[in-house]
Amino acid sequence: MIPARLGATRLPRKPLRLLGGEPLVVRVWQRVMRLEVTERCVIATDSPEVSQAAATAGAECVLTSAHHPSGTDRVAEVARLPQFQPYDIIVNIQGDEPFVSQSMVQRAVEVVACGRAPLGTVAVAATAEALADPHVVKVVCADDGRAMYFSRGAIPYLRNASDGELARRLAKQHIGLYAYAREALAAWVALPEHPLERVERLEQLRPLAAGIPLGVALVDETPPIGIDTEDDLVRANERWSQLNAG
Repeated sequence: MIPARLGATRLPRKPLRLLGGEPLVVRVWQRVMRLEVTERCVIATDSPEVSQAAATAGAECVLTSAHHPSGTDRVAEVARLPQFQPYDIIVNIQGDEPFVSQSMVQRAVEVVACGRAPLGTVAVAATAEALADPHVVKVVCADDGRAMYFSRGAIPYLRNASDGELARRLAKQHIGLYAYAREALAAWVALPEHPLERVERLEQLRPLAAGIPLGVALVDETPPIGIDTEDDLVRANERWSQLNAG
């Protein structure tokens, strides 16, 4: 599922902003369909405008409540519908990730399908620039690969400059996609919004604070371009042009 809402503040009307001449949410849907790693792909939105754009592109779309605190809550509303009950693993690919790779989606699903954890996500190596960037979400993991904490801040804290390389190895850059076992998704959204989630504006801190294991698969890839600002959108369009040149 691709959750999409119009209420973004840093990039107003983000799902409908154009990437390569088409609405961003449509480009994400097209990308997921080409990856062929899911049985079905559905846009979940609170916006009739987004729904209309999806319908024009031929995408399956479900209108949801406008009052969800996170994309996971929106995904869960759709997952509860009768037509989606047969699916045991639900994947959330955020509506601003048009360059997500096949292996990233597969690895997140494998975390759940192989029983490593009831929730799965992915991360890549973090650069020094990413560690210092509050727009980049970082994760540190336990020895068994389960997430210990996510933050927009630089984690772990670098006490001594001489340990900079070690800190970069310990912190990973989180990629915004999730796989959920159906029961774990229901447990996640049954929890109230957690103060850590509110402070960091990171929904994944809700299940983590409640002790629900979240497994992190490490992928040896360059992080895809996320789109949160006007500058990001410019870079994404440049990247789109490069990939589709000729």
